[in-house]
Amino acid sequence: MSVARGRALVEIKRNPTRSVQIGRITIGAGHPIASQSMTATHTQDVQATLEQVEDLRRAGAGVVRIAVDSKKDTAALPAIREGTEANLAIDLQENYRLALDAAPFVDKLRYNPGHLYHHEPTKPWQDKVKFIVDVAASHDCALRVGVNCGSVDPAKKEKFAEHDSIGPMLASALEHCELLDSLGFTRYCVSLKDSDPRKVIDVNRRFAEARPDVPLHLGVTEAGMPPDGIIKTRIAFEQLVSRGIGDTVRVSLTVPNARKPEEIAAAEMILADIAAGRVRSVVDYGLSSLNIISCPSCSRVENEAFIELASQVKEMTAYASQHAITIAVMGCRVNGPGETDDADLGLWCGPTHVNLKRRSQELGAFPYDAILPKLREELDRIIQGMA
Repeated sequence: MSVARGRALVEIKRNPTRSVQIGRITIGAGHPIASQSMTATHTQDVQATLEQVEDLRRAGAGVVRIAVDSKKDTAALPAIREGTEANLAIDLQENYRLALDAAPFVDKLRYNPGHLYHHEPTKPWQDKVKFIVDVAASHDCALRVGVNCGSVDPAKKEKFAEHDSIGPMLASALEHCELLDSLGFTRYCVSLKDSDPRKVIDVNRRFAEARPDVPLHLGVTEAGMPPDGIIKTRIAFEQLVSRGIGDTVRVSLTVPNARKPEEIAAAEMILADIAAGRVRSVVDYGLSSLNIISCPSCSRVENEAFIELASQVKEMTAYASQHAITIAVMGCRVNGPGETDDADLGLWCGPTHVNLKRRSQELGAFPYDAILPKLREELDRIIQGMA
């Protein structure tokens, strides 16, 4: 993935994850980040489900996930498989044995470690995972270990402090990876999701440090309605993807069924913005040279001159391209004041003036036609201090 900095394109260094094939696509190992979504129809309503699968596929979904809660749901899968070329995943809920009926018609099985305790509660969870693995291996399916903040493995939860929601998630994911590896099955990815973007960032960074070889599926649960749900998800993705973490993503939005493709559009937009440096938060691309980021233009922008200013900043600062300095250009008073605190130099744009900051220190507000010389003065001061 490339990010725009000055006039150059710089590659984001992706985590060295293994490759995992899911139907016609492959994630991990530097392959393009795949966006995906999940159907909201009743799976037994074959026509409605198939229509939504196709809508999502045409929108660009690399994977489409379908919920399977019963034998009646699995009975609908042959017709759904027959009617689409989409790469299909199923979400095994509480009955892990449904994998056997579903696997011949899908490309990936997703199970939640916390849900393995509901069906056959006295049976060791390790035996249940081995059953799923055997089914997946027999039917050419990939696996996703889906760890969710709302349904964490109870045996793990009791070992951590009550306020620590990340510890149990991380421990559960790592334990399942260890078991899958010991069974000789490595065609899997992991997801660790929460409704709080900050926790999503934290737990995925920690997992990626512990298991940089395992592909990660990123998402924020219960993100909500757009635009807020998109913004929450964007914050998490910006901090993770910019660091090379994440191999497939989902934006979970509260929208009517007919608007489900908006999840794919939002995911693709966020990934494109990260690649171009258009972000709402200050991100660390791990670069040893100039890093210019600018937020996506939206309805909050109070002066369209912000868009031209962002381009002018990139051109003007090209002379400093070899210095490890971050400059953030933010388009409004909502995100600007706080989101520029982590940048070496930050600009947030109002209706008539541009506010200039050096990290959290405010340096003043200047007219649009006067801001570039002021920015250059401060940039030169930083460069001189680095000498």
